[in-house]
Amino acid sequence: MRSAELIGLVALALVPSLAAALDQPFYVDLFTRVVIFAIAAVSLDLILGYGGMVSFGHAAYLGIGSYAVGILAFYGITNGFLQFFVAIAGAGAAALLIGFVSLRTSGVYFIMITLAFSQMIYFLCESLNQFGGDNGLNIADHSRFAGLLDLDDGTTLYYLAFACLALCLLLGRRLVESRFGMALRGIKSNARRMEALGFPTFRYRLTAFVIAGAIGGLAGALLANQTLFLSPAIMHWTRSGEIMVMVILGGMGTLFGPVLGAVAYLLLENVLSGLTAHWQAILGPLLVLLVLFSRGGILGAITAFTRRRHG
Repeated sequence: MRSAELIGLVALALVPSLAAALDQPFYVDLFTRVVIFAIAAVSLDLILGYGGMVSFGHAAYLGIGSYAVGILAFYGITNGFLQFFVAIAGAGAAALLIGFVSLRTSGVYFIMITLAFSQMIYFLCESLNQFGGDNGLNIADHSRFAGLLDLDDGTTLYYLAFACLALCLLLGRRLVESRFGMALRGIKSNARRMEALGFPTFRYRLTAFVIAGAIGGLAGALLANQTLFLSPAIMHWTRSGEIMVMVILGGMGTLFGPVLGAVAYLLLENVLSGLTAHWQAILGPLLVLLVLFSRGGILGAITAFTRRRHG
């Protein structure tokens, strides 16, 4: 599937050129959002697909990353290096705290604790009236990178997001194929057996949880630069559900599957929402059918089709 991943990345890299050729700059903005949520979906897949940790509060890290950029910009700090560092470190620190508590549980208790923490952060941001509270906050300017990048240009922002996605996929691949990744998959399969073999399962799971949270913060920083607006709604539990749907739709435990899931989900949302206000009623059954007939998601369906064709 490495060739399929390469083809997919090349296709994403060509989006601005195709948009210019078609004279449709809107597609650059749409696919910037797709790529940003693909980063968030890949980060969730690291713990969901490879670690079996069903976190229902992943959007909290997206929100923390966005608020890090927005709050610093509110005080006139537009240094992108500092903003992105604070976004990644802040989300990672939150994941460390949440994971330290929630990973001592399992099953539905783990799901509910991650959801509870996410909603706590959501209501905390709602109470920050200085930064707009429930109404949100407009960000006056994009992040500045000492003249190296001009994020006022939509194409530059797109390629920054694309580069971040490619880097996350590369690091994710190295991670899951390492000893750490194999141990994480072993813990997902049978945690008690891994403990009996001497593996510090809690430490492994917590490390993966923090990495996933930090990458979620990176996605949040990029999203704040795209929208130039932040709101507590970005970290509502429904957003966490959407990111989880992207992972399942594309294919859990595949890294590139969540990228395909983000593309499919957001494109379907864009098309269907233009046809009817009740687009969720159409999208829901489509997702159910896909899960029923292709449990490996979109990437699993592509793999099965390729094997039949060459088999």
